Amino acid sequence: MNPRLVNLLASFIGATSEYALARLEFSVVYADRPPPPVLDRLPDASETTLRERWDRAETQLSAIVRYVKQAEASADTEERTAPAFRRLRRTVRELDQYARALRWVLTVHGGDPR
Repeated sequence: MNPRLVNLLASFIGATSEYALARLEFSVVYADRPPPPVLDRLPDASETTLRERWDRAETQLSAIVRYVKQAEASADTEERTAPAFRRLRRTVRELDQYARALRWVLTVHGGDPR
């Protein structure tokens, strides 16, 4: 498998753990809001994981990005600057950057993870 893909996928998996914590913190602080969508953790940075689970991860991430945008639009300044909100937004941006980089590498290599 392409070393760039391995590194990006490993970074995405690490950021997924950070998202889980940010999601929990956000849900506790903003219990009156629906919780952010779940993002399944990928098991490892392998070709099999990329082939079998990446599309689902991208779909889940799209829903998460939409959620954060809607939450930002409906939040007041105090909420948007609160630590739980900032942490959620930061981790989602990081995940999105890794996902875009992964998609770019896959596109450049014709969808072949090797």
